[in-house]
Amino acid sequence: MQVTTVHHAPAGTDPTVIGAASGLLGQYRAAPDEAFFASPTRTLLTDGVHVRVPQDGRPLPVRVADTLARARRDGVEHPLVVGAVAFDHDSRAELAVPARLRRCGALRDDPLIALPAPTTDRAEWQVRSVPAPEAYGAGVAEAVRRLRAGELDKVVLARTLELTAGRPLDLPAILQRLARRDPGGYTFAVPAGSGRTLIGASPELLLSRRGTAVLANPLAGSVPRSADLGEDVRRAAALLESPKDLHEHAVVVDAIRAALAPYCRTLDVPARPTLVRTAAMWHLATTITAELADPAVSALELATALHPTPAVCGAPTPLARRAIGEIEPFDRGLYAGMVGWGDADGDGEWVVTLRCAEADERTLRVYAGAGVVAESRPEAELAETSAKFRTFLDAAGVPR
Repeated sequence: MQVTTVHHAPAGTDPTVIGAASGLLGQYRAAPDEAFFASPTRTLLTDGVHVRVPQDGRPLPVRVADTLARARRDGVEHPLVVGAVAFDHDSRAELAVPARLRRCGALRDDPLIALPAPTTDRAEWQVRSVPAPEAYGAGVAEAVRRLRAGELDKVVLARTLELTAGRPLDLPAILQRLARRDPGGYTFAVPAGSGRTLIGASPELLLSRRGTAVLANPLAGSVPRSADLGEDVRRAAALLESPKDLHEHAVVVDAIRAALAPYCRTLDVPARPTLVRTAAMWHLATTITAELADPAVSALELATALHPTPAVCGAPTPLARRAIGEIEPFDRGLYAGMVGWGDADGDGEWVVTLRCAEADERTLRVYAGAGVVAESRPEAELAETSAKFRTFLDAAGVPR
């Protein structure tokens, strides 16, 4: 197995080496200060901390740029930061320049990723829904009332499941199952502070930058998959024609277009969305490409200009954030934030933190949300969040 091991070096190992990416996945041990991140372009495994991004009042891109400059002065040749940023990116970021970094090609390009994931041992789970399903439905109904009154255009409401296991969790095995279920997506396990781990498999790229080339891939508008092939195809086709979901998606795309435009020399936004599938869901997706006007603008600066998009918050953003604070009975923390990496040259990949949980030794807090528009029905949004939970619950071995 060929894997590049460096303090930090430019990307560019041979993606054709069989077993490199799945090997890094298999070496994740959920040790303190260990992080794993896999995308359609690369696989990263880090260990230890060279320097952390400070938590202070300065804008996040400034703090990260200063941290990377410090690492470079310390002799780190090509430093990068890895980790997660909260839904409220001004309040919290768990980012660090790692002490050791190994990287290779993408999981999806490694044939060994098709091998079976570790089997799930049976465990006894205590499960508590926050809020309770009926309370979540009431929250959706309240949001619909506000939407129909013209107070806002869209709001995303989330709920959580708090799970406690009878024995210590096997986070490496959970990560293996998440990655092998959707190897073409974005899989991550990064420190979440206070000894906790943020672990998940997101389908949604917020933004990536390579040189002056920028890519965003917003998802909004969803329907659960079906085990029946004919029904699965029917649901996908109906999603492409659903006025409710197309409107929800257009709100997100328009917001991203408006946020990116001031930074870009060219900006290409397709007129209609396409479909993206995961093991559990169909999503409407639009691939947005752009060319930066100023090559000094980093991926993280662009990502913070976009975040939170209407895909995880709503529109208009200030009114949607206020509605979320009034309706949701919990702090989102790192959920619906962003997770990924950024380097000292300004390149990076930042993914929307979805299909995830915060974990400690025996507990998981799993998150899922649904976009609410004026045409939404509480029972449909409850069903959508339940379907989204399954990505993580199946990986954790929680029975249906």
